[in-house]
Amino acid sequence: MTETHDSTDASPFQNAPEFLTGTLFDSFDLPVEVKKGLKDAGFISCSPIQAKTIPVALAGRDVAGQAQTGTGKTAAFLVPLFTRLLSTPRKKAKNPLALIVAPTRELAAQIHDETRSIGRHTGFKTMQIVGGVDYQKQADALKKGCDIVICTPGRIIDYHKQRIFNPHDIEVLVIDEADRLLDLGFAKDMRYILSKLPSYEKRLSMLFSATLSYREMELTYEYMNMPEFIAVAPEAVTVRGIDQELFHVGAHEKLELLLGLLKREKWTRLLIFVNTKAGVEWVSQKLKGNGWPAEGITGDIPQRKRFRLMDQFKSGRLKILVATDVASRGLHVDNISHVVNYDLPQDSESYVHRIGRTARAGKTGKAISLACERYVYHLDPLEEMLGYKLPVQWPDEDWFEKDQCGPVATSRDLLKKRSMRRQQRTQKTKTGPSRHRRPVLHRKQTFSVPRGECPGSFFGFKTAGDANVEEAPPEKTPEKTPEKKHRRRRKKKQSRPAADRPVKSESGKDQSEEKPSEKNQAGKSQSGKSQPEKKQTAKTRSGKSQTTKTRSGKSQPGKSQSEKSQTAKKKPVRSRPKKSETKKKDTRSNGQESETR
Repeated sequence: MTETHDSTDASPFQNAPEFLTGTLFDSFDLPVEVKKGLKDAGFISCSPIQAKTIPVALAGRDVAGQAQTGTGKTAAFLVPLFTRLLSTPRKKAKNPLALIVAPTRELAAQIHDETRSIGRHTGFKTMQIVGGVDYQKQADALKKGCDIVICTPGRIIDYHKQRIFNPHDIEVLVIDEADRLLDLGFAKDMRYILSKLPSYEKRLSMLFSATLSYREMELTYEYMNMPEFIAVAPEAVTVRGIDQELFHVGAHEKLELLLGLLKREKWTRLLIFVNTKAGVEWVSQKLKGNGWPAEGITGDIPQRKRFRLMDQFKSGRLKILVATDVASRGLHVDNISHVVNYDLPQDSESYVHRIGRTARAGKTGKAISLACERYVYHLDPLEEMLGYKLPVQWPDEDWFEKDQCGPVATSRDLLKKRSMRRQQRTQKTKTGPSRHRRPVLHRKQTFSVPRGECPGSFFGFKTAGDANVEEAPPEKTPEKTPEKKHRRRRKKKQSRPAADRPVKSESGKDQSEEKPSEKNQAGKSQSGKSQPEKKQTAKTRSGKSQTTKTRSGKSQPGKSQSEKSQTAKKKPVRSRPKKSETKKKDTRSNGQESETR
């Protein structure tokens, strides 16, 4: 793949890169519209992957190609795609006829540009469906209809589930950078897309990848019609024109060495790769602080800003671009003189894609790698994959430049500060305004045991001395009665006369307890039953009568039962005895009867 030159007298093979073959695009049986587009885009001679892929695809067979970046794979599948669509009659339906799936937005944008340049005379309408762009605008454009869709997996699946994208008329399928798609976790998404397409017998399928492992081979066997495998040796294509160097340096000296290399090397356009997003922000801000024009590009940057930075880098207005592995594929920029691996890649295959950004289309370039104590462990598997040791360079002390930029705050640091502020605000709202208020100290509750007591007394245990001491009964709290109820005043108990008090014997028991009460006898007499009255006197065990003492302490001679009955008749009769008193009397009488029995 070459670009047209200004001199019209130059022959097709003059100033042609060494890696191109002698096969010309005019030698293929192509439609006139495709030949005009190739001529306008500057394609004259074929690259190895193009010379092997185009004849097989034009014959109608599926292709699985293996080639490194910068070898012209885009033109290798676009030429058969346009030829297939022009050879079949167009349908009246507005459904797309070809689908090209790419792993990243940058690669989709690159394919979209080349599709428009090569197919400018075909009349096909192309459309790019990627994330980060207005969702409704893309949906409206799909409803209007298009012929070729270039997409990333996530957004096209959303449109299919909403019945905006209809894949039933797809005649050509292209999967570019299949290994990268699977590395990014799009395996399930790709299987979903391929299952919704027409059967592999009714379409032309082409798959391209830098490596064909078991994962890629599984996709080809399941969703392709016996594809023909085409491989191009990477040593003869990409690595051959790249001068590689490796520096062993500490992590604290990497920036100083990078600043020294920027002054020593003669570069025109520089691309620096860092493993993390925070590292991209830190390196780009450090380079700006030291006077170097640099910008960083990561996956978190909005799509418009990413396209703007890419346009500035392609046009030459931006000289230094710091990026993650997202930009290592799909970044088609000519005349990149140097690629710097600030961090060694964790994936060995990413190293080939990184350095493939330079020396594109057979040109020369230089790749510099910095191995620190953190990422040096990825060097051995990298050299095993390459099959040789990277040449090591040992820098002198003059190669290190001092960092003149002060401390740099990345977006991650700003997020930490914001989170701390939010936590402080929430604490203030919970505890109230902190002005004119002392901080509350949360003290632990301590339990102390009084001196002279057992430690277990706090939990209710008793000592040996306290076991014999009887506990005082708990004080009963008076129950409160509601105010609405009227309480009756209790009458004071009238003191019994001395004659009515029971006589005690020597045993200490009342005489009433030993014999049945007089009330029962009176009740029996009233019922009409005549019973002989038993007259007894209070006698002691010796048979003599004794005097009984009253509560007042005065002695009183013992009386017979007849006398007691006479005195009982003289008692004043209460008008309305209370229920509680009657109940007490009944219980006493019942108790006395039980004792006598």
